[in-house]
Amino acid sequence: MKKVIAAAAMSLVLADVTNANEKRGEAMLKTEPSGLSEADILSVSPALARFGREAITEDLWQRNALSPRDRSMITVAILIARNHPTELKYYLEVALDSGVTAAEVSEMITHLAFYSGWPNAMSAISVTKTVFQERGVKVEDLPDASPELLPLNQQAENQRSETVEKNVGPLSPGLVKFTATPLFLDLWQRPALKPRDRSLVTVSALIASGQSAQISYHLHRAMDNGLTAAEAGEIITQAAFYAGWPNAFSAAPVVGEVLRTRLPKED
Repeated sequence: MKKVIAAAAMSLVLADVTNANEKRGEAMLKTEPSGLSEADILSVSPALARFGREAITEDLWQRNALSPRDRSMITVAILIARNHPTELKYYLEVALDSGVTAAEVSEMITHLAFYSGWPNAMSAISVTKTVFQERGVKVEDLPDASPELLPLNQQAENQRSETVEKNVGPLSPGLVKFTATPLFLDLWQRPALKPRDRSLVTVSALIASGQSAQISYHLHRAMDNGLTAAEAGEIITQAAFYAGWPNAFSAAPVVGEVLRTRLPKED
């Protein structure tokens, strides 16, 4: 009976996500599907130009389930994770116009170096340097290299470290060491990204990279940090366009299982 109730409740959550496509009005930032002009796309694929206009500009970016700021952060994270520097420049501009600060962009790149690899972060640095120069962003506008860190949830950290030590310690002591410091005892405690936004970026990058096995832990953490069920479902929708349908559908069962486990239990 509990499983039936959970499944029904889950269906309602996903239905709400699916139906959250009401227009935001004239104040909504118009977001094109690419940094390429529509004329350039038309010269090669008129159908792709139509799908981009109808599905991305006029629908996806108008949906209420995520703010334009969140959508731009998700998209930038996906493009960094997949190493797409050409499109990244355009969507960095969208992010900055949507309320993401230069400091937050800087911190996203730092964060994704750990979750998408140093080479992808270096590609993002090259693109972002140009955007920052064009906008007059200075080094003093960016996060300190070694700021005062946020308070640590020691109970959660003890649980995480015990699990990693048990599962990874016998195989790779070095990975255990670097997962503690600098990853969870330093990077995750940096204040330049709110914990909820840091989790949002991480989950987006994992979906983009097809790392479904890692999504569950980080989505639980994201929801502990304030991400809602509707927002979690909409991340998948956004990722479908920027990371491809296969990655979105691979992530969907994992996200669904996390949401089911977090539904209110039957009295």
